[in-house]
Amino acid sequence: MFIQTETTPNPATLKFLPGRDVMAAGTADFADPTTAGRSPLAQRLFEVEGVTGVFLGSDFVTVTKSPEKEWYVLKPAILGMIMEHFTSGRPVLLPDAQDAAAAPEDDDEVVIQIKELLDTRVRPAVAQDGGDIVFHGFEDGVVYLHMQGACAGCPSSTATLKSGIENMLRHYVPEVQEVRAVM
Repeated sequence: MFIQTETTPNPATLKFLPGRDVMAAGTADFADPTTAGRSPLAQRLFEVEGVTGVFLGSDFVTVTKSPEKEWYVLKPAILGMIMEHFTSGRPVLLPDAQDAAAAPEDDDEVVIQIKELLDTRVRPAVAQDGGDIVFHGFEDGVVYLHMQGACAGCPSSTATLKSGIENMLRHYVPEVQEVRAVM
């Protein structure tokens, strides 16, 4: 098994590409070890001293490190754990965790249009950088989004939200006046 790595715009985050599917659908974000209970892979990665976040995408694993640690120290241990996990055949997420999807919402036409633009134009771009963006709501002309993975805490995330996503949404959806990040 050969695992590729890619840098991301966030210097504290590295993207690992195991060459196979990681998540069949959706994404999973683990901000600390206490939230990783539903993912055997994330639990193992948090065992590496200095790992502060794990994000699972369709075909990648994004790992965030503490500022005190260097990638040349962490990378071999992380690569080994990812390789061992996938060769062992263990699940990335426990079966009951995969079924815990959010209930379908009764969205109005504007929200449906916003979600469609995010899914088709924004999410693929942020996934290339090892992250994801989650829609949290639309109220009084403001779209609320949550950045995950490499995008969370990235120095360019504010510019991405304001210059990129906000301008695009305002162009296609006249009801959108602003985009704000939620934590």
